[in-house]
Amino acid sequence: MKNRILFIDRDGTIIVEPPVDYQVDKLEKFAFVNGAILSLSKIRKYTDFKFVMATNQDGLGTDSFPEKDFWPYQNLMLDVLKSVGVEFDDILIDRSFEASPSPSRKPGVEMMRKYLDDKENFSMEESLVIGDRETDVLLAKNLGCKAVFLGTELKNPELEKYCLIKTTDWTEAERAIISYNNVIDINRNTKETKITLKLYPGNPEIKNVDTGVKFFDHMLLQLPVHGCFGMDLVCKGDLEVDEHHTIEDVAIVLGSAVYKLWNLRKYVNRYGYEFNLTMDDCLASVAMDLGGRPWLVYDAEFKREKIGDMPTEMIYHFFKSFSDNAKCNLNISAKGVNEHHKLEGIFKALAKCLKQALNYDFTLQTIPSSKGTL
Repeated sequence: MKNRILFIDRDGTIIVEPPVDYQVDKLEKFAFVNGAILSLSKIRKYTDFKFVMATNQDGLGTDSFPEKDFWPYQNLMLDVLKSVGVEFDDILIDRSFEASPSPSRKPGVEMMRKYLDDKENFSMEESLVIGDRETDVLLAKNLGCKAVFLGTELKNPELEKYCLIKTTDWTEAERAIISYNNVIDINRNTKETKITLKLYPGNPEIKNVDTGVKFFDHMLLQLPVHGCFGMDLVCKGDLEVDEHHTIEDVAIVLGSAVYKLWNLRKYVNRYGYEFNLTMDDCLASVAMDLGGRPWLVYDAEFKREKIGDMPTEMIYHFFKSFSDNAKCNLNISAKGVNEHHKLEGIFKALAKCLKQALNYDFTLQTIPSSKGTL
């Protein structure tokens, strides 16, 4: 998986930017932006973003802003953040003046060139810029990513589309960043199927499913719609043989993606409490535990050989393969007359369970297990 970067502005974002000269060069001018310390600590804890500070420091090293006036407060800021678990993977500083900017001055991207050019290891489209100025949003645009804008007004309304969120509240920014993180990308190629899957926890607008089995597609689409996450799934399978390999392998990939996501996030609710979901004559019930212990309890009977073009004998097999690869305990039951409604109810209830179980529990101080591990 490629590295994602959180490019973090300094003045006005982490520490308060003094009026008039905009230089933090005296102790009485040094203060943290309200909420920044706690939120940065949570973002560091709950995500896998690389932290890169990117700051313009006008004339640093010149008579107007000597080095000796900058570093004591820069180091004090870094020490305070380090005390709550926040360390930067890189610190980028441009020293040019706004009147005569260097190519590396934000919103220019030359400071970030090594990350832009290393497409093998870094994903700009999944990275974020956080800052309090319009230039930070412009930087996001120039890098090809989204911005978390710690402000309310953008002079250029065209920049709105590059904002993940606009807010002056660090807690709101923190939760948007945490939710945006953890895109899961899986490719599985065998002689029977070729599958690509991306899950986007923070981008529910993406909903694409194509397996070649139309009713199966209809069921799978319930997961992002009712689970409120993005999903892009394409499977090219040997349907000339039958549907078995396609349905089984999609379950393997989907389960593997869910496992990767909850294993990456750690501090999640873990449990999807029993969801009873009605659909006309049917009642479907699903409960889930993302605890690393695969087990399927299944109580649903289907009397038709196929629903649409999906064989009903593959329903149990799908959920068993999903449970095994998600390493989750899954309890499923469905009662009713209409076969379509029963299965759709199960998928919708599963989606609700996934939404709840995979969501962060921001009150957790440890991984949700008395063993200390999942």
